[in-house]
Amino acid sequence: MSFRLEPRANPSLALKLAVSLVAGLVALLLVAIPVLFAGGNPFSAYGLIIQGAFGSMFAFSETLNRATPLILTGLAAAVAFRARLWNIGAEGQLYIGALAAVLVGSGLFAMPPMLLIPTVMIAGFLAGGLMMVIPTMLKQRFGADEVVITLLLNFVVILFVQMLIEGPLKDPLSMGWPQSVPLLAEAKFDKLVPRLRMHWGLIVGLAAALLLWLMVRKTVLGFEIKAVGENRAAARFAGIPVNATMLKVALISGGLAGLAGVGEVAGVKGYLSADLSPGFGYSGIVVAMLAGLSPIGTVFAALFVAAMFVGADSMSRATGISNYLADLVVALSLLCVLVGGFFLRFRVRYERRPALAEGR
Repeated sequence: MSFRLEPRANPSLALKLAVSLVAGLVALLLVAIPVLFAGGNPFSAYGLIIQGAFGSMFAFSETLNRATPLILTGLAAAVAFRARLWNIGAEGQLYIGALAAVLVGSGLFAMPPMLLIPTVMIAGFLAGGLMMVIPTMLKQRFGADEVVITLLLNFVVILFVQMLIEGPLKDPLSMGWPQSVPLLAEAKFDKLVPRLRMHWGLIVGLAAALLLWLMVRKTVLGFEIKAVGENRAAARFAGIPVNATMLKVALISGGLAGLAGVGEVAGVKGYLSADLSPGFGYSGIVVAMLAGLSPIGTVFAALFVAAMFVGADSMSRATGISNYLADLVVALSLLCVLVGGFFLRFRVRYERRPALAEGR
């Protein structure tokens, strides 16, 4: 008996959902092994994670609050990866977007209060977009590797932000703590629910996911992005402006990551600090891959990742099992989804070899 791989022309939605479901179940089964070695009950641990993430209005609001920047950084990675533009710099783009929000929204520039929030968002979007446009232009002009450039720019931006918040932008009322001057009240996002941390950045993320889905499915730019991602040479031969398309993708991708930074400053903290992000930019890559680069899927993937991290903190306090279990669940889920993606692309065909003739 032998087998061969046969490419699938167009996998059905039911098959995609089945593969995702099986991948998630396999990941949970694999994570149960280290939980048992740690002396815990996997079912109890998973139950506590769910309760910690969704068991109360406060828990659910914290999950949504954690998911908000993940939606935007996940969308940033998803749109770039669709065009085979490897944006690994969403962390730096998030910080530069937050920095732009502080520069505009802390009163350094005089403007009417009603214009502050739109201006803060535009400034954050453009600052993050510029941080991705520059590596893309270097790639087009000199053949530079955008993976290396965007990755290294993360550290450059974070060090630059630390220099500013310990120098010219330092809040004189922070009692020595390295943080920027606060945003004006008019530049901050309102809370969606009183006394909870959910803010209008969540609505911005959901709207961005919907707009990106419409762009990918319904617009000429969406078709150009798909064509460039599938085969850049063929797209250029067909008359698609490849370089211009890549620059548009870079601006959108970096801008979305910049908006994540705006949301964290204007919606959560109210000021810029070096610990603004615990790695939202890098986690956004995982979110995008879990979602299969789907804009709508990114929302659900971000909610899953956020629930794991928020729920794992609660589970750890109740059982003593390390909250790094969340990292393990997310990592194994990504691995299983990637393996499942292989079976979405190829169908395994088994064949029986004909019996050898007698006497031969």
